[in-house]
Amino acid sequence: MTTHQPSASSNRLTNLLGLEAPVVLGPFGGVSSVALTAAVSDGGGLGSFGLYGYDGAAIRKTAAELRAATGKPFALNLWVPNGTETNAVPQEDFERYTAALKPYFEELGIPLPDMPDRYMPDYGEQVEAVLEARPAVVSFVFGVPAADVVEEAHSRGIKVAGTATTVAEAVALEAGGVDAVVASGLESGGHRVSFLKPAEESLIGTFALVPQVADAVSIPVIAAGGIADRRGFTAARALGADAVQVGTAFLATQESAAVPAYRDVLRSPAAAHTVLTRTLSGRLARGIPNRIIGELEEAGMAAPFPVQNWLTGRFRPQAAARGNTDLMSLWAGQSAPLLRHGTAADVLAELLAGA
Repeated sequence: MTTHQPSASSNRLTNLLGLEAPVVLGPFGGVSSVALTAAVSDGGGLGSFGLYGYDGAAIRKTAAELRAATGKPFALNLWVPNGTETNAVPQEDFERYTAALKPYFEELGIPLPDMPDRYMPDYGEQVEAVLEARPAVVSFVFGVPAADVVEEAHSRGIKVAGTATTVAEAVALEAGGVDAVVASGLESGGHRVSFLKPAEESLIGTFALVPQVADAVSIPVIAAGGIADRRGFTAARALGADAVQVGTAFLATQESAAVPAYRDVLRSPAAAHTVLTRTLSGRLARGIPNRIIGELEEAGMAAPFPVQNWLTGRFRPQAAARGNTDLMSLWAGQSAPLLRHGTAADVLAELLAGA
């Protein structure tokens, strides 16, 4: 199979999804906003909204808000369960993991939480709500969606995208019937969404991964990781990507749900250094190091996912509301030092200047 050489604006992906621009907004789990999703869609790209932690009612409400905000195509994003999402730890372990985080609860004046009945919404409920909402695209991370989910999405006119961190994952996604694959390099911010092998064994750079994936699959390829300006856009397209997916550059815009203190850090010298850590969620993720990451890494104790994510999720939103960047998750990709633009429209214009 030969490497694809798509044209600058109209290509397999834009034709498939009815887009004007080959740009996809990275779906942020926890900091997605209707305003940013709609802005990217209105600008001709594909706005995406991450639904991590959303139950069926919240998904339906969000989809309705998106439809009211934009008449253009948008994507809703789900995490494929791999069996760890319902991991229950014994009460004594829960209390031990909670005690390790006690200083942060006390610092923010928040009482220690009781062990919940469940840590995440029911995946089947999420899928049902997304299919009912009928977005232009449903995208998945952390695995291959089940065949019946793909079939039902297609029957409703919904295109399906999956995310790969290795060539083998991209091949598995194509075999699973998805319509497009995101090739996510290690430069990407946020969680490493590997699923065939541990994330630590799936760290391939974007510009090594993209051409290999483009050679290995016949469906459209979307390059993600380390892309923030026209140069990254041009390079990704030259390597065979039909489109680019951009997260960090859009996360720093005024339409983002990231609080001002978070956006300030993204534009600061601190953003030049990111680390891969499991300390805040129990899964490997890339972010800007801060006090809590350093202290938890030194302590060497973190609960497994989703317990750790749920526990830190009891205080991280309060820290964000107070602008306390020491106790937040500052997810960011390695492209942060390239950030120059404050609005989604300006980011889009910069990227498309590479066309």
